[in-house]
Amino acid sequence: MKPYDFPLGPLVERYVATRRALGRDYRYEQMTLVSLGRFLLDRCATDLDSAQFEAWCNSLSGVCINHRRKRQLIVRKFCLYRQRTEPACFIPDINCFPRLVACRPPSIFGEQEVARMLAAADRLPATHRGPLRPAVVRLAVVLLYTTGLRIGEVARLTIGDADIEQGVLHIRESKFHKSRFVPLSTDARQELQSYLKLRLTLPSRNESTSPLLCSFANGFRGYSVGGLREAIQNVFHAANVLGSDGHCPRVHDMRHVFALQALLRWYREGLDVQSQLPKLALYMGHVSIVSTAYYLKWIPSLVAVASQRFEAHFGHVIDGGAS
Repeated sequence: MKPYDFPLGPLVERYVATRRALGRDYRYEQMTLVSLGRFLLDRCATDLDSAQFEAWCNSLSGVCINHRRKRQLIVRKFCLYRQRTEPACFIPDINCFPRLVACRPPSIFGEQEVARMLAAADRLPATHRGPLRPAVVRLAVVLLYTTGLRIGEVARLTIGDADIEQGVLHIRESKFHKSRFVPLSTDARQELQSYLKLRLTLPSRNESTSPLLCSFANGFRGYSVGGLREAIQNVFHAANVLGSDGHCPRVHDMRHVFALQALLRWYREGLDVQSQLPKLALYMGHVSIVSTAYYLKWIPSLVAVASQRFEAHFGHVIDGGAS
Protein backbone atom coordinates (compact mmCIF):
# COMPACT_ATOMS: atom_id res chain seq x y z
CA MET A 1 0.00 0.00 0.00
CA LYS A 2 1.23 3.49 -0.85
CA PRO A 3 1.69 5.89 2.10
CA TYR A 4 -1.36 8.01 1.27
CA ASP A 5 -3.59 5.37 -0.29
CA PHE A 6 -6.75 6.15 1.71
CA PRO A 7 -9.68 8.58 1.26
CA LEU A 8 -8.09 11.48 3.17
CA GLY A 9 -4.64 10.66 1.75
CA PRO A 10 -4.26 13.55 -0.73
CA LEU A 11 -5.27 16.09 1.92
CA VAL A 12 -2.90 14.58 4.50
CA GLU A 13 -0.08 14.58 1.96
CA ARG A 14 -0.68 18.25 1.16
CA TYR A 15 -0.86 19.14 4.86
CA VAL A 16 2.44 17.38 5.68
CA ALA A 17 4.14 18.96 2.66
CA THR A 18 2.95 22.40 3.79
CA ARG A 19 4.37 21.93 7.27
CA ARG A 20 7.67 20.61 5.96
CA ALA A 21 7.95 23.61 3.69
CA LEU A 22 8.06 25.66 6.90
CA GLY A 23 11.17 23.75 7.99
CA ARG A 24 9.50 21.22 10.26
CA ASP A 25 10.32 17.52 10.30
CA TYR A 26 6.76 16.19 10.81
CA ARG A 27 7.71 12.49 10.71
CA TYR A 28 5.75 11.65 13.87
CA GLU A 29 2.80 13.73 12.68
CA GLN A 30 2.85 12.02 9.30
CA MET A 31 2.93 8.58 10.95
CA THR A 32 -0.03 9.50 13.17
CA LEU A 33 -2.18 10.85 10.33
CA VAL A 34 -1.37 7.92 8.02
CA SER A 35 -2.26 5.55 10.86
CA LEU A 36 -5.59 7.34 11.29
CA GLY A 37 -6.23 7.19 7.53
CA ARG A 38 -5.63 3.46 7.40
CA PHE A 39 -7.83 2.99 10.47
CA LEU A 40 -10.67 4.71 8.61
CA LEU A 41 -9.96 2.62 5.52
CA ASP A 42 -10.18 -0.61 7.52
CA ARG A 43 -13.57 0.53 8.82
CA CYS A 44 -14.73 1.42 5.28
CA ALA A 45 -15.18 5.02 6.42
CA THR A 46 -14.68 7.75 3.83
CA ASP A 47 -14.36 10.65 6.26
CA LEU A 48 -13.61 11.50 9.86
CA ASP A 49 -16.54 12.27 12.16
CA SER A 50 -17.11 12.17 15.91
CA ALA A 51 -17.96 8.44 15.93
CA GLN A 52 -14.89 7.47 13.90
CA PHE A 53 -12.64 9.73 15.95
CA GLU A 54 -13.93 8.20 19.19
CA ALA A 55 -13.36 4.71 17.80
CA TRP A 56 -9.80 5.66 16.80
CA CYS A 57 -9.13 7.10 20.28
CA ASN A 58 -10.40 3.86 21.83
CA SER A 59 -7.91 1.94 19.67
CA LEU A 60 -5.13 3.88 21.43
CA SER A 61 -6.02 2.52 24.86
CA GLY A 62 -2.65 0.75 25.07
CA VAL A 63 -0.74 3.99 24.46
CA CYS A 64 0.35 6.05 27.46
CA ILE A 65 -1.89 9.02 28.24
CA ASN A 66 0.58 11.74 27.24
CA HIS A 67 1.32 10.17 23.86
CA ARG A 68 -2.39 9.55 23.31
CA ARG A 69 -3.11 13.24 23.89
CA LYS A 70 -0.21 14.18 21.60
CA ARG A 71 -1.69 12.12 18.76
CA GLN A 72 -5.15 13.55 19.34
CA LEU A 73 -3.74 17.09 19.15
CA ILE A 74 -2.02 16.22 15.87
CA VAL A 75 -5.34 15.12 14.40
CA ARG A 76 -7.07 18.25 15.73
CA LYS A 77 -4.47 20.52 14.11
CA PHE A 78 -4.97 18.67 10.84
CA CYS A 79 -8.75 19.19 11.11
CA LEU A 80 -8.26 22.91 11.82
CA TYR A 81 -6.09 23.13 8.69
CA ARG A 82 -8.81 21.35 6.74
CA GLN A 83 -11.46 23.71 8.11
CA ARG A 84 -9.94 26.57 6.12
CA THR A 85 -11.31 25.10 2.90
CA GLU A 86 -14.06 22.89 4.38
CA PRO A 87 -15.81 24.93 7.12
CA ALA A 88 -18.25 22.11 7.94
CA CYS A 89 -15.60 19.45 8.59
CA PHE A 90 -15.35 17.68 11.96
CA ILE A 91 -13.16 19.29 14.65
CA PRO A 92 -12.35 17.21 17.76
CA ASP A 93 -13.20 18.87 21.08
CA ILE A 94 -9.93 19.50 22.93
CA ASN A 95 -11.79 19.51 26.25
CA CYS A 96 -12.49 15.78 25.79
CA PHE A 97 -8.80 14.89 25.49
CA PRO A 98 -7.13 13.26 28.52
CA ARG A 99 -5.15 15.56 30.79
CA LEU A 100 -1.37 15.34 30.83
CA VAL A 101 0.09 13.28 33.64
CA ALA A 102 3.50 13.71 35.26
CA CYS A 103 6.11 11.45 33.68
CA ARG A 104 8.02 9.01 35.84
CA PRO A 105 11.45 10.43 36.73
CA PRO A 106 14.40 8.84 34.91
CA SER A 107 16.02 5.80 36.52
CA ILE A 108 19.70 6.52 37.04
CA PHE A 109 22.33 3.77 37.09
CA GLY A 110 26.11 3.50 36.87
CA GLU A 111 29.12 1.74 35.39
CA GLN A 112 28.55 -1.61 37.12
CA GLU A 113 25.08 -1.88 35.62
CA VAL A 114 26.44 -1.00 32.17
CA ALA A 115 29.10 -3.71 32.52
CA ARG A 116 26.34 -6.25 33.23
CA MET A 117 24.41 -5.00 30.20
CA LEU A 118 27.42 -5.51 27.93
CA ALA A 119 27.86 -9.03 29.28
CA ALA A 120 24.14 -9.72 28.70
CA ALA A 121 24.42 -8.40 25.15
CA ASP A 122 27.37 -10.72 24.47
CA ARG A 123 25.25 -13.67 25.62
CA LEU A 124 22.49 -12.94 23.12
CA PRO A 125 22.21 -15.76 20.56
CA ALA A 126 23.15 -14.95 16.97
CA THR A 127 20.67 -16.32 14.46
CA HIS A 128 20.60 -16.93 10.75
CA ARG A 129 18.36 -13.91 10.35
CA GLY A 130 20.40 -11.81 12.77
CA PRO A 131 24.05 -12.92 12.74
CA LEU A 132 25.19 -9.57 14.18
CA ARG A 133 22.59 -9.35 16.91
CA PRO A 134 24.96 -9.58 19.93
CA ALA A 135 27.44 -7.12 18.37
CA VAL A 136 24.70 -4.70 17.31
CA VAL A 137 23.10 -4.55 20.75
CA ARG A 138 26.47 -4.24 22.47
CA LEU A 139 27.51 -1.32 20.25
CA ALA A 140 24.12 0.36 20.73
CA VAL A 141 24.54 0.18 24.52
CA VAL A 142 28.07 1.60 24.28
CA LEU A 143 27.01 4.50 22.05
CA LEU A 144 23.96 5.39 24.11
CA TYR A 145 25.92 5.36 27.37
CA THR A 146 29.07 7.16 26.17
CA THR A 147 27.57 9.71 23.76
CA GLY A 148 24.04 10.37 25.02
CA LEU A 149 22.65 9.96 21.51
CA ARG A 150 18.92 9.60 20.98
CA ILE A 151 17.82 6.06 20.10
CA GLY A 152 16.63 7.27 16.69
CA GLU A 153 20.02 8.83 15.98
CA VAL A 154 21.76 5.53 16.73
CA ALA A 155 19.33 3.54 14.58
CA ARG A 156 19.80 5.90 11.60
CA LEU A 157 23.61 5.81 11.58
CA THR A 158 25.20 4.66 8.33
CA ILE A 159 28.66 3.24 7.69
CA GLY A 160 29.66 6.58 6.16
CA ASP A 161 28.67 8.39 9.38
CA ALA A 162 31.39 6.56 11.34
CA ASP A 163 34.84 8.09 10.92
CA ILE A 164 37.21 5.65 12.62
CA GLU A 165 40.32 7.64 11.79
CA GLN A 166 39.05 10.75 13.57
CA GLY A 167 36.96 8.88 16.13
CA VAL A 168 33.84 10.88 15.24
CA LEU A 169 30.20 10.13 14.40
CA HIS A 170 28.29 12.36 12.00
CA ILE A 171 24.70 12.79 13.19
CA ARG A 172 22.69 14.00 10.20
CA GLU A 173 19.49 16.03 10.19
CA SER A 174 18.33 14.99 13.65
CA LYS A 175 15.86 16.80 15.89
CA PHE A 176 15.22 20.43 14.86
CA HIS A 177 16.99 19.60 11.54
CA LYS A 178 20.36 19.96 13.29
CA SER A 179 23.41 17.98 12.14
CA ARG A 180 26.47 17.65 14.33
CA PHE A 181 29.74 15.78 14.82
CA VAL A 182 30.04 13.70 17.99
CA PRO A 183 33.59 12.79 19.14
CA LEU A 184 33.91 9.33 20.69
CA SER A 185 35.78 8.31 23.81
CA THR A 186 38.75 5.95 23.38
CA ASP A 187 36.75 2.94 24.58
CA ALA A 188 33.76 3.74 22.38
CA ARG A 189 36.06 4.20 19.39
CA GLN A 190 37.61 0.77 20.00
CA GLU A 191 34.15 -0.81 20.31
CA LEU A 192 33.09 0.77 17.02
CA GLN A 193 36.27 -0.38 15.33
CA SER A 194 35.75 -3.96 16.52
CA TYR A 195 32.15 -3.92 15.35
CA LEU A 196 33.03 -2.57 11.90
CA LYS A 197 35.72 -5.22 11.48
CA LEU A 198 33.00 -7.84 11.99
CA ARG A 199 30.35 -5.92 10.07
CA LEU A 200 32.44 -5.54 6.91
CA THR A 201 33.26 -9.25 6.71
CA LEU A 202 29.64 -10.23 6.16
CA PRO A 203 28.22 -10.65 2.65
CA SER A 204 26.06 -7.56 2.85
CA ARG A 205 25.90 -4.10 1.37
CA ASN A 206 28.83 -2.10 2.67
CA GLU A 207 28.37 1.20 0.86
CA SER A 208 28.75 4.39 2.87
CA THR A 209 24.96 4.80 2.88
CA SER A 210 24.33 1.28 4.25
CA PRO A 211 22.95 1.05 7.81
CA LEU A 212 25.62 0.73 10.49
CA LEU A 213 23.45 -1.43 12.76
CA CYS A 214 22.18 -4.03 10.35
CA SER A 215 19.75 -6.93 10.45
CA PHE A 216 19.07 -9.58 7.84
CA ALA A 217 15.43 -10.17 8.69
CA ASN A 218 13.30 -9.93 5.52
CA GLY A 219 16.39 -9.11 3.52
CA PHE A 220 19.20 -6.71 4.43
CA ARG A 221 18.07 -3.61 6.31
CA GLY A 222 18.90 -1.43 9.30
CA TYR A 223 17.36 -1.87 12.73
CA SER A 224 14.15 0.06 13.28
CA VAL A 225 13.94 2.40 16.25
CA GLY A 226 11.31 0.17 17.85
CA GLY A 227 13.31 -2.99 17.25
CA LEU A 228 16.48 -1.50 18.71
CA ARG A 229 14.61 -0.09 21.72
CA GLU A 230 13.03 -3.48 22.42
CA ALA A 231 16.42 -5.24 22.18
CA ILE A 232 18.04 -2.84 24.67
CA GLN A 233 15.04 -3.03 27.00
CA ASN A 234 15.43 -6.81 27.01
CA VAL A 235 19.09 -6.37 27.97
CA PHE A 236 18.04 -4.17 30.90
CA HIS A 237 15.90 -7.03 32.17
CA ALA A 238 18.49 -9.74 31.43
CA ALA A 239 21.16 -7.79 33.32
CA ASN A 240 18.72 -7.04 36.17
CA VAL A 241 19.42 -3.31 35.91
CA LEU A 242 17.44 -1.18 38.32
CA GLY A 243 17.72 2.54 38.83
CA SER A 244 18.15 4.23 42.18
CA ASP A 245 14.35 4.39 42.37
CA GLY A 246 14.03 0.60 42.03
CA HIS A 247 12.49 0.77 38.54
CA CYS A 248 13.86 -0.82 35.39
CA PRO A 249 15.23 2.06 33.28
CA ARG A 250 13.82 3.12 29.93
CA VAL A 251 16.17 3.43 26.97
CA HIS A 252 15.86 7.24 26.98
CA ASP A 253 17.07 7.24 30.59
CA MET A 254 20.56 6.52 29.23
CA ARG A 255 20.56 10.05 27.85
CA HIS A 256 19.93 11.36 31.36
CA VAL A 257 22.72 9.13 32.68
CA PHE A 258 25.15 10.49 30.09
CA ALA A 259 24.41 14.12 31.00
CA LEU A 260 24.77 13.44 34.72
CA GLN A 261 28.03 11.55 34.22
CA ALA A 262 29.40 14.57 32.31
CA LEU A 263 28.40 16.86 35.18
CA LEU A 264 30.02 14.59 37.77
CA ARG A 265 33.21 14.39 35.71
CA TRP A 266 33.48 18.19 35.50
CA TYR A 267 33.01 18.61 39.24
CA ARG A 268 35.65 15.98 39.99
CA GLU A 269 38.10 17.57 37.52
CA GLY A 270 37.57 21.00 39.06
CA LEU A 271 36.25 22.57 35.86
CA ASP A 272 33.91 25.55 35.61
CA VAL A 273 30.63 23.68 35.22
CA GLN A 274 28.63 26.68 33.98
CA SER A 275 31.05 27.31 31.11
CA GLN A 276 30.87 23.63 30.12
CA LEU A 277 27.07 23.50 29.79
CA PRO A 278 26.92 25.10 26.30
CA LYS A 279 29.37 22.43 25.11
CA LEU A 280 27.14 19.71 26.54
CA ALA A 281 24.10 21.26 24.82
CA LEU A 282 25.95 21.27 21.49
CA TYR A 283 27.13 17.67 21.98
CA MET A 284 23.61 16.45 22.79
CA GLY A 285 22.05 18.30 19.86
CA HIS A 286 20.06 20.84 21.87
CA VAL A 287 19.04 24.30 20.72
CA SER A 288 20.04 25.82 24.08
CA ILE A 289 21.16 24.85 27.58
CA VAL A 290 17.54 25.20 28.73
CA SER A 291 16.80 21.87 27.02
CA THR A 292 19.98 20.35 28.47
CA ALA A 293 19.01 21.38 32.01
CA TYR A 294 16.05 18.99 31.78
CA TYR A 295 18.54 16.10 31.92
CA LEU A 296 20.52 17.40 34.90
CA LYS A 297 18.83 15.92 37.96
CA TRP A 298 20.04 16.56 41.50
CA ILE A 299 21.16 13.09 42.62
CA PRO A 300 23.07 12.06 45.81
CA SER A 301 26.43 11.50 44.08
CA LEU A 302 26.19 14.93 42.48
CA VAL A 303 25.25 16.53 45.81
CA ALA A 304 28.33 14.94 47.40
CA VAL A 305 30.89 16.19 44.87
CA ALA A 306 29.28 19.64 44.68
CA SER A 307 29.37 19.90 48.51
CA GLN A 308 33.02 18.81 48.61
CA ARG A 309 33.93 21.40 46.02
CA PHE A 310 32.03 24.12 47.88
CA GLU A 311 33.76 23.17 51.13
CA ALA A 312 37.18 23.22 49.49
CA HIS A 313 36.62 26.77 48.22
CA PHE A 314 34.54 28.37 50.98
CA GLY A 315 34.83 26.13 54.03
CA HIS A 316 37.15 28.62 55.74
CA VAL A 317 34.48 31.31 55.45
CA ILE A 318 31.84 29.16 57.10
CA ASP A 319 34.01 28.08 60.05
CA GLY A 320 35.39 31.59 60.51
CA GLY A 321 38.89 30.76 59.30
CA ALA A 322 39.47 28.09 61.95
CA SER A 323 40.64 25.58 59.34
